[in-house]
Amino acid sequence: MDTDLFGDCTFIGTVTELPLLGHDVRHFVKQPDAVDRLAGFGAVLHLAGLSNDPLGDYRPGLTQAINGAASADLARLAKSAGVPRFVFASSCSNYGASGDGFVTERSALNPVTPYGVSKVSAEEAIRALADETFSPTFLRASTAFGMSPRLRFDLVVNNLAAWACTTGDVRLKSDGMAWRPLVHVEDVALAYIAAINAPRQDVHRGVFNVGQTSENYQICEVAELVRSIVPNSRITFSNEVGADIRNYRVDCNHICHSLHDFKPQWTVRRGIEQLYEAFCDAGLTVEDFEGPRFKRIAHLQDRIDAGEIDEGLYPMKHSAGRNGSGDFATA
Repeated sequence: MDTDLFGDCTFIGTVTELPLLGHDVRHFVKQPDAVDRLAGFGAVLHLAGLSNDPLGDYRPGLTQAINGAASADLARLAKSAGVPRFVFASSCSNYGASGDGFVTERSALNPVTPYGVSKVSAEEAIRALADETFSPTFLRASTAFGMSPRLRFDLVVNNLAAWACTTGDVRLKSDGMAWRPLVHVEDVALAYIAAINAPRQDVHRGVFNVGQTSENYQICEVAELVRSIVPNSRITFSNEVGADIRNYRVDCNHICHSLHDFKPQWTVRRGIEQLYEAFCDAGLTVEDFEGPRFKRIAHLQDRIDAGEIDEGLYPMKHSAGRNGSGDFATA
């Protein structure tokens, strides 16, 4: 299922064409034939949702409706349809403001954004459905980075590398002291494959931090890595500088020990090198990555202003929309 909100946002390459089942998850869960359409699937990998904090802040109620309530509704329908496995795209944002010590899957959750709150509420509702016939698994992904056809520039590693490549400035928008776990998007995909292939007893009601414990960085450390890789770049600070209340350092040992097929391949340094090479090859400009095409919230506002979608992110009846298919985390 994919609303295709970002179908016009391919940066490089092509996006694999997939058969589509339904559209907006909020709409799908209300359809009288939803259970029948889910019947026969061996698993649901539920990625749909407003995918970051700026989108979450846009309309907190909308975030809860899509990321929280609709996720729980989809899980209930999947269970009713006899789907045995349900893998939910959760987030390390659930830990929110957790200080400088390492947190594990058993640590207290402290979400500080509507996005994080919505993911926590969905986890709670879906976990309650678990029984001998329905096995949910929760993958709390670290902050993603790295190349993909539908590249996002509103992620910290990608954003810092883009600024450095186009302007020579590694442009920090905070004081850089906050901790963040980081994971390449290809390794996130590997985690889903590992979860779906794992024996049921290894993942039933299981929660997994997705990433590598060694790949936790303060934002200032990421900036220094970018500076060391992008020639003639320097670290600068924007006018938005201040402390970031989102601060969490995540222990990822559980997934490495429990999901034996999960073998992450990427470090942040290697990912920055990949980004730098791709940005140079593409002739990336500031206008490219700061414009509405590759900034999620700006792109949606652009489509609202164009009359293609309404304020609730539903398509306008008079608009044919834009072409494209598949997106990592849209409703």
